[in-house]
Amino acid sequence: MTTALLLAVLINISPVQAEVDEQRQNELRHMLKHDCGSCHGMSLKGGLGPALLPETLAGKPDAYLIHTIMYGRAPTPMPPWREILTEEEISWLVQELRKGPDHAQ
Repeated sequence: MTTALLLAVLINISPVQAEVDEQRQNELRHMLKHDCGSCHGMSLKGGLGPALLPETLAGKPDAYLIHTIMYGRAPTPMPPWREILTEEEISWLVQELRKGPDHAQ
C-alpha cells in the first residue's frame, strides 16, 4: 500500500468513541455541577464564566467546546481540564450540557 493510499485510509477512519460507564457519568455530573458550577453558576446560568445552557451553546460546534474544555481559554480564568478528563469524557460532558442543567442533575 502506498503512503498516499494509507494516509487516505487513515484520514477516513473515525475514532471509536469510548463509552463512559455509569459510575464515571455520575462523577462527571457531580463535577459539572460543583466544579464547573463554581464559575458558570450552580444552575449553569452564568457567573464568573458564561452560561452553559443549550441556547447559549447552540451556535458553537462540539469541537470548539471540547477544545475549550481541554485547553482552557487564555487569558480568562477557564483552566484546561485535559490532565483530569479524557477527550471521550469531555465529549460526553458537552452532550450533557446540550441537554440542559435539569437533565444533568
